[in-house]
Amino acid sequence: MPLRGAPYNLLQIMQKNQQKAYLYALLAILFWSTAASAFKVSLLYQDLVSLLLFASLTSLLVLGVVIVVTGKVKALRRLSYSQAAVSMLLGLFNPFLYYLVLFKAYDLLPAQEAMTLNYAWPLVLALLSAPILKHPLGLKSVIALIISFSGIVVIATNGKITALEFQNLTGTSLALASSVIWALFWLLNAKSRLHESLKLFLNFFWGSIYILLLIIITGNFPKPCLYAILSASYVGAFEMGITFILWLKALQLTKRTDKISQLVFLAPFLSLVFINIIVGETIQGYTITGLLLIVAGIILQQYDGKRSN
Repeated sequence: MPLRGAPYNLLQIMQKNQQKAYLYALLAILFWSTAASAFKVSLLYQDLVSLLLFASLTSLLVLGVVIVVTGKVKALRRLSYSQAAVSMLLGLFNPFLYYLVLFKAYDLLPAQEAMTLNYAWPLVLALLSAPILKHPLGLKSVIALIISFSGIVVIATNGKITALEFQNLTGTSLALASSVIWALFWLLNAKSRLHESLKLFLNFFWGSIYILLLIIITGNFPKPCLYAILSASYVGAFEMGITFILWLKALQLTKRTDKISQLVFLAPFLSLVFINIIVGETIQGYTITGLLLIVAGIILQQYDGKRSN
């Protein structure tokens, strides 16, 4: 009897794990979907350097608690010099450079435009993977890049494609630059063999140091108010910190990572809903059109990548 019941119990455990995976993934997507609105609201109460400082320190605290609770403090103590050096470099890319550039883009652009343009990073990753990882670009990948690039042009010109009049070239360039920085960070981060929670903790440890050094050098010391600290803490906890842990947990529990990964495409569309409700921006038709083109290109590129593997 126990032998007959064992496969059934195993099936139940797998089903429960899959349900938990979807729950963790949807929670992560929900939090990520509020990020654009949180960035825009937070920048009303503080400059971008202050926002990055308080958010990074919050994320560092959250990830530190995760490391203690999961018993990974000993692994942190066993870091080699080479691992520490890599962490220093990764912290320079993320959170320091990435969020400085991204926050400036949000400062210059409507939240809906900055969010959508930043979402092009998977395509930048595909482009950079060709020379760095020697991954060839197939015909579908090239077509996918063209489709997504057309979406970027739609947003950058506010839908006036034929005129090619870029409404805010600086903001658009910064939003796209943040995608390049994130793609480079992803490529470097993938080579590290540390546990993800340790890598994130070290990233924010070094990133916080870089931010503090920048503040000291510039003499632009933050003058926080309650709203600034609360909004920055939300960004640090739910965009930079715990959300990544939830996403990683979802990937660990699921047997179908492709199904979980596809859920991430809900995030930009949910972001538009939150931007409309929280920030009060009227979502423009060109934003939706541009986002659809960018997402269509990403899906096509990922499909081509799977076929070529």
